[in-house]
Amino acid sequence: MAKDSRFALQQFIGALERHLEAVSGRRGEDDPAVTAAYERLEDAFLEYEEALDESFTEFLPFVQADEE
Repeated sequence: MAKDSRFALQQFIGALERHLEAVSGRRGEDDPAVTAAYERLEDAFLEYEEALDESFTEFLPFVQADEE
């Protein structure tokens, strides 16, 4: 079950902020901190979108990129 939509939004915003911090402090091309921040951001995005769907039958105007 998805979290409360407002809580999920705050988690998404926090994940965006942590991702920016990780990217701006990147230590090399394969920095594990950037990878971890990316994965958390992806999870937070999906949780927020799920919360919006469950609460309001709404979706974000973004499409998740396919991994190749």
